[in-house]
Amino acid sequence: MNREELMKILPHRPPMLLIDEAEKGEDGKAHGVYTVRGDEWFLQGHFPGMPIVPGVIQCEMMAQTCCVLLDAEHAGGTPMFAGLDKVRFRRNIVPGDRIEMVCELVKKKGPFFFAKGSGFVNGKLCVSGEFSFALVQTGGELSCSPKS
Repeated sequence: MNREELMKILPHRPPMLLIDEAEKGEDGKAHGVYTVRGDEWFLQGHFPGMPIVPGVIQCEMMAQTCCVLLDAEHAGGTPMFAGLDKVRFRRNIVPGDRIEMVCELVKKKGPFFFAKGSGFVNGKLCVSGEFSFALVQTGGELSCSPKS
């Protein structure tokens, strides 16, 4: 999927659309790619003279990649981050790098999806982590506590 196709399934729009292309692989995993140009908003001031892609942006890239695994059954819902766990940053990602993400869904419980992902540059692991998100119906609100 290219950026235009991704915008049909993701609620994100530039400048928050943080993957250039993605696909569901034969291995059942999502594979996404983003090339860091150097003029992105998130590099401004992070850090002057030494631009590095912020960790939270790397996590968002993995989450957006994972969303290509949601099928038509989940249409109309908006994926919302619910948590991050065991996130590790191993190498800096800088302008000119092409980050390749590999993500997979590991569990589903109600509206919650649990996933894990990794990001690589030139075959070297840069980021990895586990994350969860909830699929919220458009216009709806997610409540994590019982209603009284």
